[in-house]
Amino acid sequence: MFVRESDSNWEIRAPAKVNLFFEVLARRADGFHEIETLMLPIRLFDKLSFVSRPGDRIDLSWRWAAGKQAGQSDQIPDGDGNLVVRAVRLLRARAGVKVGASIRMVKWIPAAAGLGGGSSDAAAALTLANRGWRLGWSRIRLAQLAAELGSDIPFFFGHGAAICAGRGEKIRPVEGVPPLHLVVVKPPGGLSTARVYAACRPATQPRPIAPLLRALRRGDLAQAGQLLHNQLGGVAARLSPWIGRVASEFEGLGCLGHQMTGSGTAYFGLCRTVRHARRAAGVLRSRRVGRVFQVGTCH
Repeated sequence: MFVRESDSNWEIRAPAKVNLFFEVLARRADGFHEIETLMLPIRLFDKLSFVSRPGDRIDLSWRWAAGKQAGQSDQIPDGDGNLVVRAVRLLRARAGVKVGASIRMVKWIPAAAGLGGGSSDAAAALTLANRGWRLGWSRIRLAQLAAELGSDIPFFFGHGAAICAGRGEKIRPVEGVPPLHLVVVKPPGGLSTARVYAACRPATQPRPIAPLLRALRRGDLAQAGQLLHNQLGGVAARLSPWIGRVASEFEGLGCLGHQMTGSGTAYFGLCRTVRHARRAAGVLRSRRVGRVFQVGTCH
């Protein structure tokens, strides 16, 4: 995340993420699933701003970025239904803050996509509130609070690739992953994370993540592309026809590997170079399969 202060107004850019590896290991007694996933932040950002206000109200206003045509799957909850509002309210209560805040958000990251936009926005809002209210909480402390709200949120307090385990809240940073060039497609249809997980069955023979990590660390992206894995992909393809359609559009683009990210429906391809990614993005835009982003990973 990238933070800056202007007078009393704090602003931040909140990145999306992709999952290069996603294995579902077991269903837990608490209703969540035990997972192991390799996540990387990507250069697709929402922008949030924060101003401390008198009173106890936490106001959130948001809009899609200029030129963005929001579809049915891009609806964002308002009020207490929004993760940003819940996150800031929780921090306010735990820190004993006696003032409120106004939060403004401009969204580029599609919703219901598996790109982590809601989780990243919540982490960004906590970071801004911590700065705007002069609390001085550490990133570790904020991440621990964030884990109470959502499994993916703690990841966004880091700076790069990480293996996320447990229900996603146990974060282990990963060193040595090179910059990657990606093309990402968000088809018109979305999927509920809860619906995808409800239909998922844990792997009987889980794949190891180590071979993918070794390939990435030695810069063998061709091998890494062959080792991409998402256990949720097959389930999502049965629930949404868009997954199979987008996957077929990636054939012939020369990507080193391609798959769905998170619980979908966004889909990405690993490209050889930034030029390759731009060319693939142009082809995909011409085929009108949804919103297309040519992005790199954050480091």
